[in-house]
Amino acid sequence: MDFNHSDKVLDLMEQLNAFMDEHVYPNEETYTNHFKNTDNKWVSPPLMQELKNKAKDAGLWNLFLPESERGAGLSNLEYAPLAEIMGRVFFASEVFNCNAPDTGNMEVLDRYGSEQQKDQWLKPLLNGDIRSCFSMTEPKVASSDATNIESPIVLEGDEYVINGTKWWSSGAMNEACKIIIFMGKTDPNNPDRHKQQSMILVPMETKGIKVIRPLSVFGYVDEPFGHAEISFENVRVPKDNLILGEGRGFEIAQGRLGPGRIHHCMRLIGLAKRSLEMMCERAESRVAFGRPLSAQGSVRESIALSASEIEQARLLTLMTADKMDRYGNKVASDLISMIKVIGPRMACQVIDRAIQIHGAAGVNNDFLAGAYAGARTLRLADGPDEVHLASLAKKILKQEAMIDAGRV
Repeated sequence: MDFNHSDKVLDLMEQLNAFMDEHVYPNEETYTNHFKNTDNKWVSPPLMQELKNKAKDAGLWNLFLPESERGAGLSNLEYAPLAEIMGRVFFASEVFNCNAPDTGNMEVLDRYGSEQQKDQWLKPLLNGDIRSCFSMTEPKVASSDATNIESPIVLEGDEYVINGTKWWSSGAMNEACKIIIFMGKTDPNNPDRHKQQSMILVPMETKGIKVIRPLSVFGYVDEPFGHAEISFENVRVPKDNLILGEGRGFEIAQGRLGPGRIHHCMRLIGLAKRSLEMMCERAESRVAFGRPLSAQGSVRESIALSASEIEQARLLTLMTADKMDRYGNKVASDLISMIKVIGPRMACQVIDRAIQIHGAAGVNNDFLAGAYAGARTLRLADGPDEVHLASLAKKILKQEAMIDAGRV
């Protein structure tokens, strides 16, 4: 087993770190302050477009999208350390057009979309001209079980008619969001519960769509993209907007969420690593009871545990990415479940320790408080811990039963 990155990846890491040092870190405060002094939180600041243009010119664009001629030609394993670097700054992923939920939506269109759908929506997304959102979760049902969703998608002539209410549609508040991937039911009476759902493209400006409100995460509205509650009332779209075919929604969702889940974990490692760096800096610079905090045993323990947990999560993330590349997302689903639980829990623990060592300043720190809110939310987004643990345990028990029966 080789734990070293390839020369290609090391070169990209060097380029990406240099770009972050020159263009991203120096502009963090400017970017954050923009939203404190604007009347419209849902428009990206001009700075973002400037940074995106520079990233394109540097060839640091669309680094995700494995197994596609439209991407940068990187595998999941090769992309992992790059996503980790981007994860150190909240808005950095968008600079390189590697931000959720657009990455997942682009993967859906690239893998499952028709040529017409790709021309109309994938191309502008890949170019960074528009943004998108994914509408699956519903307020009235436990949407962690995707078979529970109720919103009907009914064929009438050459159109599908859509009704329902969705929430936590991340990205929908941004004025650049032009397309929704909507998951609903086309065949609610199908005896196979996993073939009742379909996914369909719904332009944001279609009549009958109403953004009810932005949703907050521990008080953060996550401008400029936001998380929206949206109502769909007799929304009509051409039947050609259906993705892949009726009854294929659950299949698409599984294909979409696998890479998305590990992307979150990759970025969380970068977020946790930066929190650890802040923890160490604070511990060295502050004195209590006549000694630097870094000389206190409990503080040293927090630092050591955090470093160990970050390394554990990184290794599991890389192992998961490698298995996805070698055998596909379905075969790697056990490790995807593991890292989707381990990654956010690790980040929450590390960031919590950083907050504690910062004292009162920790809860007033825009970075640490926001980092904790984001990490904690990811214990729910793309499936809560409990769903992943249940799925993982089921696989383990099945495998052990096969071993006991002598079939493995």
